[in-house]
Amino acid sequence: MRARRVPEGVPLPPAKALSAVASGRAREKILLVDDDAIFREEFAECLGEYEVLQAATGEEALAILKKPNEINLVMLDVRMPGMGGLAALEKIAEIAPEAGTVILTGYGSKEVVIRALRGKADDFIEKPFDIAKTRAIVEKVLAAKKDGYRPEAADLGDKIEHVKRFLRRNCLRKVSLQDAAQAVCLSPKYLSRVFWEQSGSSFNEYKLGLKMDAAKELLKETGYNVDQISAKLGYQNTESFIRQFKKVAGCTPRAYRGKMPRRGR
Repeated sequence: MRARRVPEGVPLPPAKALSAVASGRAREKILLVDDDAIFREEFAECLGEYEVLQAATGEEALAILKKPNEINLVMLDVRMPGMGGLAALEKIAEIAPEAGTVILTGYGSKEVVIRALRGKADDFIEKPFDIAKTRAIVEKVLAAKKDGYRPEAADLGDKIEHVKRFLRRNCLRKVSLQDAAQAVCLSPKYLSRVFWEQSGSSFNEYKLGLKMDAAKELLKETGYNVDQISAKLGYQNTESFIRQFKKVAGCTPRAYRGKMPRRGR
């Protein structure tokens, strides 16, 4: 996978700002096990809302997991030098049963998938894969390990709350109704209707509110200019961002920053 890079000149927000605008909790940890160093770096960049630890081999991953850790999810490539992903999966089930596991494969035969699921993998992803779909699977597996959420067992209220968590986690990224629907196994049209019925606001209104809260935090916590914040929030042009911010906050981003003392950079 060649992941989309952050626009040139737009630095990543510091951990302090990210933690304030995402879930309010410490970032969950993913151990990515793949012998492709470029892929590992690009994956870590694209899923910046998580803390991504890296290992190049199955043996290296097991060594990390045998030490005290707070790893929530292990993602393993099937084919690597030495111990492959499926062999490592069996050992991970023994030494780190609390961690979720996802198998990555560019060799998506039915046999590989069956072996992965029999080896107690929580899910699998075929390469090359879509970043939005990958994020949805990661969110689903982490949620199942964290609070027992499973789409097939959740009622409608649980699904809507999960969508809200999904939006909060990804408030600095472009998230579509389809992305959110995929995370809870609903059709986009149905999710749009029941989101309104359950929450009293539309999907887009809720998402915009989160983006504007994120913008306020970035204005207070960082030294980024308005153009950089606009890009970080996924806007194609700064004027659209300024217009929506003014509609929600009652003033421009620049005026808001002038009224609110920054607590740090």
